[in-house]
Amino acid sequence: MSAVDWKKRCEAEWSLQGAPMPDRLDWKSVYEAKPLGRNLLRNPSPHGLSKDIPPPEPEVTGVPRDEPPRFEPEGDFTGWTTSREDLPEDTSGIPPGVAVCQLPQYSWFSMEQLVDLKAEGLWEELLDDFQPDIVIQDWYEESQLHEYIYQLRVKLLGADKKTVISEHAANPTEDRSAYSHTWKEVSHVFSGYGPGVRYVHFLHRLKNQFMVEFFPTLFTGSSVIVRPTRSNR
Repeated sequence: MSAVDWKKRCEAEWSLQGAPMPDRLDWKSVYEAKPLGRNLLRNPSPHGLSKDIPPPEPEVTGVPRDEPPRFEPEGDFTGWTTSREDLPEDTSGIPPGVAVCQLPQYSWFSMEQLVDLKAEGLWEELLDDFQPDIVIQDWYEESQLHEYIYQLRVKLLGADKKTVISEHAANPTEDRSAYSHTWKEVSHVFSGYGPGVRYVHFLHRLKNQFMVEFFPTLFTGSSVIVRPTRSNR
């Protein structure tokens, strides 16, 4: 196929009519990169779970284990930068003089990725002029662990990886009055975000608890997808 044919193929399959498509680009390479309509995050489900299947029920054995206690979730976190923040024990509801044998220990487990949009096959004119929708989606495990167990912050960054052009944050509150162990969706669509976007910084934090045993908050299906369409301005 000629360069013109590859360009027409990209335009037709991704519905890019009206979008800037400069001739200087190698449209065969752009087509093979498939930057539109696919998940640009690496390893979106480190626990090997699917949002289409309910999360596993937490195991409570009550039996001492031979191995040392675990304070971080298990999984293959290849592609993610991870960190842990231990939180101080909450003694606010304990009357003075009351002896407490043990309190739950909470921690935030953070996971983040930086998506290089140009490296994924997108081009400057498309991002600056056409500004296709950038769709964020995530699923986390609803549980009775705590009132706040999930936080999300996504930033659209400029070429210097520091300038924030647009951002979205979520910090949902859990309803602990009824038990419903399912996946909860968090999503957002960036549209009309302005020129200059070159990177997407995706960060979410999930709260874990340790009290005799370790109880994590799981997640699955994290995604950053650039849609080959844009919302009405």
